[in-house]
Amino acid sequence: MEHQRVINSTILREYDIRGIYEQTFFVEDAYAIGRSFGSLVARKNGKKVVVGYDGRVSSPDLEAALVNGLKKSGLEVVRIGRGPTPMLYFASTVMQADGAVMVTASHNPKEYNGMKFMLGGKPFFGKQIQDLGAQVAAGDVVPEGNGTVRKVDVSEDYINRLLEDFGGTERKLRVVWDNSNGAAGDILTRLVQKLPGEHIVLNGTIDGDFPAHSPDPTVPKNLVQLQKEVANRKADIGIAFDGDADRIGVIDDKGNILWGDQLMVIFSRDILASNQGATIVADVKASKILFDEIQKAGGNPLMWCTGHSLIKAKMAESKAVLGGEMSGHIFFADKWYGFDDALYVAVRTLDIVARLKGPLSEVTESLPKAISTPEIRFDCSDERKFTVVREVAERLKEEKANVVTIDGVRVNTEDGWWLLRASNTQAALVARAESASDEGLERLKNALKAQLKASGVEFPEE
Repeated sequence: MEHQRVINSTILREYDIRGIYEQTFFVEDAYAIGRSFGSLVARKNGKKVVVGYDGRVSSPDLEAALVNGLKKSGLEVVRIGRGPTPMLYFASTVMQADGAVMVTASHNPKEYNGMKFMLGGKPFFGKQIQDLGAQVAAGDVVPEGNGTVRKVDVSEDYINRLLEDFGGTERKLRVVWDNSNGAAGDILTRLVQKLPGEHIVLNGTIDGDFPAHSPDPTVPKNLVQLQKEVANRKADIGIAFDGDADRIGVIDDKGNILWGDQLMVIFSRDILASNQGATIVADVKASKILFDEIQKAGGNPLMWCTGHSLIKAKMAESKAVLGGEMSGHIFFADKWYGFDDALYVAVRTLDIVARLKGPLSEVTESLPKAISTPEIRFDCSDERKFTVVREVAERLKEEKANVVTIDGVRVNTEDGWWLLRASNTQAALVARAESASDEGLERLKNALKAQLKASGVEFPEE
């Protein structure tokens, strides 16, 4: 059949489609995916799909092919142009679209590209993405139709909505922003013009070659430029975005990095002040401190699986007011729409900091302390990784250990906790441990190493 196309199975990820442009992911794939995803929408009696793209060099060509595939499935395609992924989520929400596709490879290196999807206002992930790949291979599409294509500029509405929940007039802040040459550049430039205070934007130009540094704010070396500028300017705060601006990085006035779970403590306290008893969701990699602090502030902490699509789905189910991950995906649902938007998170952060009596570093330094490993990733084949986790879980069960198994195994002991899970995006296992003392951390790591050894896996050398 003319519509059949076998796409490389490695690009079908847990949360999106992502591969190396013109090696594993091609323009022809974008058309075939548009045709198949469009057919999915059409078969659900959907009519409208919104499309956006990021700042990568390959994105315009991929977006054009995708739009063509959607159009030939008989749909109304609304093109919002280049911008951050959250602007696509916003457009899809306010337009009540039946589907949405963003051409982006998020924080990946420049040679990558991919797609993120929404269907019926909900995240499209996991088995749905695998099924879409099978549908493309089978050429299972609706008959060719005469769809329509129109361009819509939602940027002004989006910026105005971002500002709607900003009170922040207590004091004017000096803020340094690092756009990482990502897709938020044009929006950010216009946003800061409407915010009070002084704003310095680094790497504001959208450049798919990412000349300054990799667009991933969870990697400390990518925040060095921001830290230096915060110090030089004596700024109140530094804010960084990833390549498509759905993840945030934050630096306080002393250059300390606030990790995802630390940010969540600050947001939780603020929201729970007027939402006592509300549910807040965080991923299984987050510190025990976060769950304890949510409880102390009068909230209902809910630990859930890692993965932005999984967190979003759990938030909707549990009617949570806030969700977050260590990776910097933060989801406000008290006043916002429940999707991850680093620009909105930044605005809410500035609102909180402007209301503080002292500097942000006072809050950072007053947070309860724990000693933790960074996220440790080590190679393990896709065939073996889930088996290893299952074997470890079974042994721990026999030992009657205190284990949470919602996403891998998270083991609680008197020393703290350790985590082992299979990566959803790589042929790898992921581990982390946290304790109140160096000695406790060493014991936790030894327990983890012993479990891995029993399953024939070597712990990576530090």
